[in-house]
Amino acid sequence: MTTPVHIVGPQFSNFVRSVQLCCEEKGIPYSLGAEIEGRPMALHSSEHYALHPFGKVPILLHGERRLIETPSICRYLDAAFEGPALQPESTWQRAQVDQWTGMLALYVDQALVRRYLLEFVFPKGEGGAVREDAVAAAQPEVVRLLGLLEQQLAQGDYLVGDDFTIADAIAAPMLDYLAGMPSAKDFLAETPRLMAYIERLRARPAAARVLVAPDLGRTA
Repeated sequence: MTTPVHIVGPQFSNFVRSVQLCCEEKGIPYSLGAEIEGRPMALHSSEHYALHPFGKVPILLHGERRLIETPSICRYLDAAFEGPALQPESTWQRAQVDQWTGMLALYVDQALVRRYLLEFVFPKGEGGAVREDAVAAAQPEVVRLLGLLEQQLAQGDYLVGDDFTIADAIAAPMLDYLAGMPSAKDFLAETPRLMAYIERLRARPAAARVLVAPDLGRTA
């Protein structure tokens, strides 16, 4: 398929960036932004809910097709377009990629992004202050999950073996954000394989075009 795709959502979203990474890795032409056919779409508007019943991003538009949920979008892009495979041929390894994709999109995202990182980006304390108690409460699970990733990376350069997969596309944006937080440096120092993995992800040509400093004041 050669018809370009449109990724609906702000570029600072880690899940939007995951879909971008899949497009970049496979050489899929795409556009990006919180707009539909050139018209701005307000998040959580009726138009948004018409596209995604839970008011989330990203949403993939491909011709007349609409698809939601990042793992499903990434698997579709890998199957529908030519380019380097982002899933292994082995049934067992593919199941492992699916397993990690699910864990990252649910548990790791909740711990690293929703409960930890967003407290610094969009603080909810009085007067816009970071809630230190919320940060302290979130840290033990962040540390535990980083240890889980560190253990997994003993098996190869990427999360499932030595090739970049959809699982890595989902992991990369959230880990890139985390590694940029001064508050995370101490516990990342305890996971050297993970730190090497983050640098490996950042060094990929696709990542250089996606993992850029976000402009949180607008949608991309």
